[in-house]
Amino acid sequence: MSELNEVISEQLSVFIMGFAVLIVLLAIVLIIQGAKIRKMRRRYEAMMSGNGIEDLESLLVNLKNQGDMLEEGQREHKVMIEAAQSKMRGMKSKVAMKRYNAFGERGNDLSFSLAILDDNHSGIVLSSLHNRENSYIYSKPLEKGESQYPLSPEEKEVIALALQQI
Repeated sequence: MSELNEVISEQLSVFIMGFAVLIVLLAIVLIIQGAKIRKMRRRYEAMMSGNGIEDLESLLVNLKNQGDMLEEGQREHKVMIEAAQSKMRGMKSKVAMKRYNAFGERGNDLSFSLAILDDNHSGIVLSSLHNRENSYIYSKPLEKGESQYPLSPEEKEVIALALQQI
């Protein structure tokens, strides 16, 4: 046993130096980790300051709720846009007019044909025939670009002009 005490007492200074170095290294690591935690805490507090939120969990819940509300609003807008698009397809937006001299007499081009169509090629053709004594107005309905009444060449031309529009 005395030999063991001698070996320990000879090596005691080495053990103490080794433990001292280990303690110094651990102290340095502790200081570095403390600095990193302080830096992270400052960034966290800067992120959370001014918005009235005390923790990250409530922030995430609020962000999730806002995202859900945005998605709901987006769905509502999509429905409204689709309704507006379907309504626009039925609007009479293709209009064309041609003026001409219907009777070949002397005078001006006071007669005209007017086509008013929607995207389905449905609508009306109005024709006004003007001569010196009288003026006549005719209206012919159109379904898919065709009429149940005979169309004059000018009326066919004005329908074709209206259908060429975008």
